[in-house]
Amino acid sequence: QVQLVESGGGLVQAGGSLRLSCAASGRTFSIFAMGWFRQAPGKEREFVAAISRTGGDTNYADAAKGRFTISRDNAKNTVYLQMNSLKAEGTAVYYCAADTVPMRVTTRRGAYDYWGQGTQVTVSS
Repeated sequence: QVQLVESGGGLVQAGGSLRLSCAASGRTFSIFAMGWFRQAPGKEREFVAAISRTGGDTNYADAAKGRFTISRDNAKNTVYLQMNSLKAEGTAVYYCAADTVPMRVTTRRGAYDYWGQGTQVTVSS
């Protein structure tokens, strides 16, 4: 089993920045790609960004390109999401996810095997 714990959420004004962290524990050797998703009230959970095991391959949703950066520190079993120039529509619960299948960095929610509990991000306009 893998446990994922997100942190770093909070209230920020539009145009501001936040850095989310996701710490993995347990069978971390089984983790390949990791991703971030978000779910706004009344909407489906949507893909934000993902990163390969080595960090050499990343994938971003169009809404995140140019403003968000995903990174990971395998020595700390932690993945980060740096979010800049936040917009009000970025208000959501942000979830970290882990994929145990190698050789892919997918946007597909169903491909991820483990999920954190989420961290709330609120962007005030």
